[in-house]
Amino acid sequence: MLYLTNDLGLLPFFLPLGIIGFYRYLWYAIKILAWFVYRPLQPKEYPTYTAEHDVTIIVPTIDAGEEFKIAARSWLACRPKEIIIITETKMRGPLQELANEVDPSKIRVLTVAKANKRLQMVAGINATSTEILVFADDDAIWKPTMLDYILACFEDLKMGGVGTCQTVHAVNPNGHQTVWEVLAGFRLSIRNIEVAASTHIDGGVCCLSGRTAAYRTLILKDPAFQYGFTNDLWLGKYPLNSGDDKYLTRWMVSHGWNTFIQVTPEAELYSTFKNNWRFIKQVLRWTRNTWRSDFRSLFTERYIWRRHPYVAFTMVDKIFNPITLLSGPILVCIFAIEQKDKAGPTNPPLPGWNIAISYIVWLMLTRAMKLIPHFIKRPQDIIHIPAWLIFNYYFAIMKVYALFTLHEVGWGTRAGVGTTLAADIAKESEQEKDMAAAAEKDHVQINVPGAPEPPYHRDSPYRDDDSANALNDLDVREYREPPREQNPFEYHFEDETRSLYSDDYHMEALPVNPSRRWR
Repeated sequence: MLYLTNDLGLLPFFLPLGIIGFYRYLWYAIKILAWFVYRPLQPKEYPTYTAEHDVTIIVPTIDAGEEFKIAARSWLACRPKEIIIITETKMRGPLQELANEVDPSKIRVLTVAKANKRLQMVAGINATSTEILVFADDDAIWKPTMLDYILACFEDLKMGGVGTCQTVHAVNPNGHQTVWEVLAGFRLSIRNIEVAASTHIDGGVCCLSGRTAAYRTLILKDPAFQYGFTNDLWLGKYPLNSGDDKYLTRWMVSHGWNTFIQVTPEAELYSTFKNNWRFIKQVLRWTRNTWRSDFRSLFTERYIWRRHPYVAFTMVDKIFNPITLLSGPILVCIFAIEQKDKAGPTNPPLPGWNIAISYIVWLMLTRAMKLIPHFIKRPQDIIHIPAWLIFNYYFAIMKVYALFTLHEVGWGTRAGVGTTLAADIAKESEQEKDMAAAAEKDHVQINVPGAPEPPYHRDSPYRDDDSANALNDLDVREYREPPREQNPFEYHFEDETRSLYSDDYHMEALPVNPSRRWR
């Protein structure tokens, strides 16, 4: 091939592209090596945190099905202190019935006025009384060892968020997976390798997946976090509801907390995916969220460059992925045409079918090599390599399309969900008051030490919500020094302190009592 290219006088054109190809395989080799030497954290014999005392599972959902009961039983097998289900008002009845069927003593159902995942998550956060909370999708199935391995990471007091590895749970009861589910499994297998590699290299991760992720509760009870989380806008005018896991991950990075991914069979979760063409719509939504979050991480917030340079480089690499991927077949076509019309003096031209078949076989071989860990567990999926190859090129085109449609912020697979900003709820304050009065028992008041009593700031979207005392729109700088003996939200990290309020992290540190432990 090199000789043929030289005969055509195209070597100066193709050589840089060959170098790019070499770089990409070298880059993948680095990932594989880091994944190979990565080691998960092991639970201690006498851990600081235990699931039955320190963990609340929060599940925002608008659905109620049999898969929820399967997932809930798997969560209960991990012995959490409590499971909180947050749904919209009209779904309270069906979900309460499901909760009663599973374990009414452990599962509590709360409601919000509208189906808005971020508002549901905040309601769950404010109802949490444990030190660790775990967000989980309503179809995420855990192994009994899940929480033990998650809590092992929080032995590090600087640890803010912990994620897990994932695999596909078939929708079909007999375990048969459609081609769409197999494609999802391929994506997850590659993701497991990538997050293990980034965790080992610099401790960072592009995203703590919302399917299951654990956080220190005190971080998410920060009023500044909750206000920004529920009023997240793209380009200042497009309200975001999806992409919550991206926001949480960026918050960990920008506020000095560590993250870790447990890639081990003991912390592997099973999740269902769309088993038809609607899987493509899911991927499109995830792709838009990735574009938005990566742009913010790299160019707006920029903390990622200093804290996790390897992760920052992977984000930059993914920006150019569509170009490098699509350039391959285009250049092969150019080469096939040119070498046929301009045969060189040294080598005869190759038939077009020869070049095409050779290129396709090469692509399938290299794709299959990247999925060897997947095929070890599911060798029958190797027949879907051609579909995976086609999907890769379709995905490259989809990424370009997603880049130019970032203003579309809906869920895609759930019509009408995800386009209502939290501020819209503030405009309906009278309606919310009535609903809150009718369901007062479903709301929990979380008092923030040092915060003043209502009335709240007049611009706060939660100014009329008596259940949201933790969300008042305050200038936290005015309250950064609450009474020492009444402020448990301080940690001692050898040479630094971190308080509840996020803005204080970059200010002069408050003195702490080293003997105090928040419990």
